[in-house]
Amino acid sequence: MEVLANFADGFINLFRAGGNTFMGLVTGIIPMLVVLITAVNAVIKIVGEERVEGFAKIMGKNIITRYTILPLLAVFFLTNPMCYTFGKFLPEKYKPAYYDAAVSLVHPILGLFPHANAGELFVYMGIATGVQAMGYPLGELAVRYFLCGMVVILIRGVLTERITIAMMKNHA
Repeated sequence: MEVLANFADGFINLFRAGGNTFMGLVTGIIPMLVVLITAVNAVIKIVGEERVEGFAKIMGKNIITRYTILPLLAVFFLTNPMCYTFGKFLPEKYKPAYYDAAVSLVHPILGLFPHANAGELFVYMGIATGVQAMGYPLGELAVRYFLCGMVVILIRGVLTERITIAMMKNHA
């Protein structure tokens, strides 16, 4: 009988812990994310959607900016998953590589700009909790995570572009 009571107690404590975590999000990160998303949307409206789109086309013309600046701006302003739509400004041969770069940035950007991929903030926060427990500042982690991500998206974008172009030539 005691085993059954302990199981029931453990079962309800699981949901109690989930509720406490949820309340922490409601009073902590969620209000911040709402304000960040509102601010980003306001910037887009102030600058003008046409200007944002024109700038995206210009960034897509250079291999370096195509796989660094363009995905960064798309992830920052449009967030995940809308950021992938910036690929529409690129020729077909670049779209797979752009997608690869953008999808690879949605995690590294979280430490600096949590609004960019709020649905998966738990990945960064899991790492951040461990870093904080060891007594290290989060700012340095966020910057390093972001910079490493920028290098990775450039490499992935360039490699995927080369592979895509080679495959297109083989099927032409």
